[in-house]
Amino acid sequence: MPILTQEVVRAAATSPAVALPPPAVFDLPEKVLQFGTGVLLRGLPDFLIDQANRQGLFNGRVVVVKSTEGGDAAAFARQDNLYTVCVRGIQDQQPVRQDVVCASLSRVLSARSQWAEVLACAASPDLHIVLSNTTEVGIVLDADDDVRAAPPRSFPGKLLAVLLARYEAFAGAADKGLVIVPTELIPDNGTKLRGILRELAENQVPDVGFLTWLDKANTVCNSLVDRIVPGRPDEATCARLAQELGYEDELLTMAEVYALWAIEGDERVRQVLSFQPVHPGIIVQPDINQFKELKLRLLNGTHSLACGLAVLAGVPTVREAMENEHLLTYIRHLMLADLLPGIPYPIEEKVGQRFGMQVLDRFRNPAVEHRWLAITLNYSAKLRLRVIPDLLHYAERFRAVPQYVALGFAAYLLFMRGTRLDAGTWYGEANGQQYPIQDEQAGFFADLWASHSPPELVPRVLGDLRLWDTDLTALPDFAEAVTRYLLQLQQEGATATLAATLTKTARAPV
Repeated sequence: MPILTQEVVRAAATSPAVALPPPAVFDLPEKVLQFGTGVLLRGLPDFLIDQANRQGLFNGRVVVVKSTEGGDAAAFARQDNLYTVCVRGIQDQQPVRQDVVCASLSRVLSARSQWAEVLACAASPDLHIVLSNTTEVGIVLDADDDVRAAPPRSFPGKLLAVLLARYEAFAGAADKGLVIVPTELIPDNGTKLRGILRELAENQVPDVGFLTWLDKANTVCNSLVDRIVPGRPDEATCARLAQELGYEDELLTMAEVYALWAIEGDERVRQVLSFQPVHPGIIVQPDINQFKELKLRLLNGTHSLACGLAVLAGVPTVREAMENEHLLTYIRHLMLADLLPGIPYPIEEKVGQRFGMQVLDRFRNPAVEHRWLAITLNYSAKLRLRVIPDLLHYAERFRAVPQYVALGFAAYLLFMRGTRLDAGTWYGEANGQQYPIQDEQAGFFADLWASHSPPELVPRVLGDLRLWDTDLTALPDFAEAVTRYLLQLQQEGATATLAATLTKTARAPV
């Protein structure tokens, strides 16, 4: 069986169901310099640029800079930088399947052995955009980095070297600045990267003109990406897909249907990112906090409040919870009746409800196996970040207890009841099965459970400023509700407690 190459594409030697790139895209200019080859970049920004090129909306390709040797670099060369994205999932409760050969990548350059070629890209008049995903630890200041090295050690150092080379190539022309969009999953990624670039430049580039050009001619955007891109599936699935597609693909990438790329920018940014209209999930506007809040509260917050309850109920995966009548109803009400109105940021109700329904579709995706136990990692910290601001705003707004949040909090407390310590890890027990408690507070909770009854334990935990940065016992009736649910979970079990709670708190459909 052939491997995926331009020759295979030109010969159309694939399944007719595969969406192939038109030949003209291989001649498009290189408009984007991208740091990183990971599956998130291939499955979201690069995929969307490919879609835009097919519609004549962007008409540009991506030069990729790979900072590490080995890995999949050789595969890119063997496959003429082509790769397949297999989109699988649920949209509006209907199954979606789409196989696309992406041709947005033109070259993959090694930072270590081809740094001169990377800097040559900086001098190209076609270049307009820089993208990056160098993991959460990529946007860090290396004060001892050398911008003149070949290459600099850090990603910000490499990017500053590219910007300096561009400044020198175009004699500081104001219209030759770049739009830089980091996609690393850290808050305010663009703001942080901009600050590091400025600090490195002040220390290493004794040119006031460059500092002015860096600040005024270039735009570093905050952005938020959200798409589950599991990457290459297991070998059995790859073999089956190869038979279906008609070729082998070492870079084959699985991705869910849902895609969000929110970018903070003005009209100039929108014009440079001319691929934006190709997908409703690409959003360019001056303030993207709405999308950060929706993802953090409705998707992440729901995960964090439901994970312990699902484990206690003996439901191992998120998809299986969507097939469980009680958990599905709980998750839907938790998200739309409690968390949505509690978001501490103005959200239009219809926008929030639409986002919530998309989250439920994502949870139903049969192509993604997301285990609840994995979501319990760093349980306490996740609740503090994702849920507590929402809870406080709900209580202030309605002067009432969000009952589904209270039940989720009670399940967290019971989940954190460690009964056995083995090799430094505490284990809890549910339905006759033991599970690891992977949380830095595990020992603290094991000690509490050993010496406190639920009515004593709840106010002790809720009032701990070290855990929540606020006293949750000050919320009217919240401690009482959590205590009631905790006792019920202990006495009746998670499934019976869910059924009783949903009957008692039945509301209009949401």
